[in-house]
Amino acid sequence: MGCMSSPPEGVRSPPGAVGGDTREAADESPQPPALEAKRPDAPPTSRLGRLARLTALAPRAVPMAAEAMRRAIGGARDEESELASRERILVSARKTAEAMLKTLGEMKGLPLKLGQMASYIEGIAPPGYEEKFQSVLKKLQQKAPPLSRDAAVKVIKAELDGAPEDVFAQWEADPFAAASIGQVHRATTHGGDKVAVKVQYPGIDKAIENDLKSLSMLETMIGPLGRRYHTKETLDEIRAVFLAELDYRHEAEMSEVFRAIHEDDPEIVIPHVHHALTTRRVLTCEMIGGVDYQTFCERAPQADRDAAGKTIWRFMFRPLYEYGLLYADPHPGNYRFLGGGRVAFLDFGCTKMLPESLVIGLKRYVIAQQKGDDAEFERACVEVLGYDRSDPAAWKLYTDYARLLSIPLVKDAPYRHTKAAAREAIAFLVRGGKQLVFKPGEVTPSLPTPVNMPSDFTFVNRLQWGLSSVMGGLESEGNFRRITDPWLHGPVHALPS
Repeated sequence: MGCMSSPPEGVRSPPGAVGGDTREAADESPQPPALEAKRPDAPPTSRLGRLARLTALAPRAVPMAAEAMRRAIGGARDEESELASRERILVSARKTAEAMLKTLGEMKGLPLKLGQMASYIEGIAPPGYEEKFQSVLKKLQQKAPPLSRDAAVKVIKAELDGAPEDVFAQWEADPFAAASIGQVHRATTHGGDKVAVKVQYPGIDKAIENDLKSLSMLETMIGPLGRRYHTKETLDEIRAVFLAELDYRHEAEMSEVFRAIHEDDPEIVIPHVHHALTTRRVLTCEMIGGVDYQTFCERAPQADRDAAGKTIWRFMFRPLYEYGLLYADPHPGNYRFLGGGRVAFLDFGCTKMLPESLVIGLKRYVIAQQKGDDAEFERACVEVLGYDRSDPAAWKLYTDYARLLSIPLVKDAPYRHTKAAAREAIAFLVRGGKQLVFKPGEVTPSLPTPVNMPSDFTFVNRLQWGLSSVMGGLESEGNFRRITDPWLHGPVHALPS
């Protein structure tokens, strides 16, 4: 969630939507004293305290995870047992989601980011229970519990050398949106511009550092197993990207880069940043209208959803294939739909520059599939993706998976994104992984051959799963290969200045 938005005249967003008229956790109206007193001044930051809160979720989360695994890999049950299981999990799904909503919403930081991912990435909840689970967690996309009014005031004073009422001509004390590392307030500049001001939560940098230390401790505990599967390199990549996201000046710079890349595309809208009112912990940018993702998916005609899906596709793949710039946070709260194919993109904190060699490699295995060159595709899988031919079963799983994810880029015909296809992108790996671990005739499970994938690929995976789910929700159709081919087959350029 970056530079946020409010709906235009006559458009009302549903509960939980950014800038909507129905307000839940982040209400614009004056808060009653009792309610205001309950809002903390900062999220919990101690390492042990944060671990304890997550541990308390385990009794609810573990049964859901076990059922998700069973349904993904299959398993026999009689009709009565299946019915009883479905009834238990239906109740458990909502209770688990509600517990996650409360705990992750209060914690902010990395746990909240994971909750946001669970709210929209298809295939995480047990098949058949996605809507029940995600309907609750969708509130985390925009409406995490806000902090007290004083919390934002203190940050504004420290960063902009004045109280909000002095720095801005008008300032709304209660945020209209709140997410993983900051909350957003409406304001008006002294020049008369309507702006959205994202204010970082006090202490969130310490909280995220402690979350990352907890992950590093887990990596150390698994020792040789972690080294075999390169978990340290993956965690180092996660650390670098998420810590960079804490500096709003970086986000402001990235928004300008993306605007320069897409300056010739009128359907891609990127809010202008007020750099004089932006610092490491405060980001000020223009207010954008439009409607939220959920409303658009429910109400927009198919032609508009097709057009918007193509816009999102161009926004993601042109920077990736032409410049090596990865937009790594595709979740639904980062879009506002402005009619037809026009889409505003709001958050540029989680981005990643990929090495040119990796970008060329990413193009290589897709182009090989387009040409039907199986030998070159397999060479690219080894040399770019780190797949190992020595384990035939793992080799087949991973290469088949690469082909599955590449279908929209390879198929030279209309392709329709669906939720079912997005779910299959995860279920495919789960089923195949089960077959690798529990091999016929073997008593003990065996570990699959590690994939020596570059650590830079960590957030490429996040984009693939997240974008697949976003496009599936839109049910957008188009010839996505034709859209992508000019950049896929073209050179990699330096970023525009």
